[in-house]
Amino acid sequence: MNFEGRDIISTADLSREELLHIMDVSAKMEEMVKKEAISDLLKDKMVAVIFLEPSTRTRLSFETAVQRLGARHITIADPKASSAQKGESLADTAKTVEGYVDCIVIRQPMVGGAKIVADAVDIPVINGGDGAGQHPTQALLDLYTIIKEKGTLENLKVAMVGDLKFGRTVHSLSYALAPFNPVEYIYCSPEELKMPDDICRDMKQKGITIKETRSIEEALKADIIYMTRIQKERFEDPAEYEKLKGSYVLNRKLVEGGKKDITIMHPLPRVDEIATDVDDLPNAAYFRQAHNGVYLRMALIAMVMGRA
Repeated sequence: MNFEGRDIISTADLSREELLHIMDVSAKMEEMVKKEAISDLLKDKMVAVIFLEPSTRTRLSFETAVQRLGARHITIADPKASSAQKGESLADTAKTVEGYVDCIVIRQPMVGGAKIVADAVDIPVINGGDGAGQHPTQALLDLYTIIKEKGTLENLKVAMVGDLKFGRTVHSLSYALAPFNPVEYIYCSPEELKMPDDICRDMKQKGITIKETRSIEEALKADIIYMTRIQKERFEDPAEYEKLKGSYVLNRKLVEGGKKDITIMHPLPRVDEIATDVDDLPNAAYFRQAHNGVYLRMALIAMVMGRA
């Protein structure tokens, strides 16, 4: 299956077969890292890692992935350090950077911004998060984590909890899991932070049962509970954030009252939505989930450059 030159913008663009292929390549990358910490697979390649929004895990795991593949990277990690501060358009930035590298990884705050970059250049572009829109590489590493934790992607009941309105991770995960016949999606959130109507409509058109609830106890009946933080940076009105923060706090007592083998996931960073007394439970997968990002991102970078 050939991904050479392809952009990774949204999980909605990927077929079931393509998703499974990405999972297979990710597993090979994990094995490769265990055998040899640094490869020379992409020793002749250069990658631009452009992050115009704050990030720890996504940026560092992309940079780690690039280096483990033997490539080099140039990085913008501070929006104030880019010419966007001078009024340069996203498309012009992309066209300039295209002359320096073989692949662009971009995170920026505008929904659809990654597509603008991809349309402006002839090298592959990987979306590292576009505002409240999509975060495809997070959803793909989530799939890889689910396979490792559950042994399958098929026929799972998945609960997504917290900020479903602005949470690009749950938007992308909804589409990524859809080809694998989920039994049900439980969307658990305050009324003000419900999953967008267009995503609910798309899931129903795909034949997926949707249950919308405010009850975390209902969410804990799932095979997987995917917690998200209430994102302060997405609120225009600070008072609205103050009203909604702390809407859900998953603690050990709640987990122990839920489905026995439920897997607990979170894209991180957490604020207060998972208590630290959950961390040492064997089904708390969120730190393993973060580590899986390196293998998944190695796979994508190698694939779009025609080396995997």
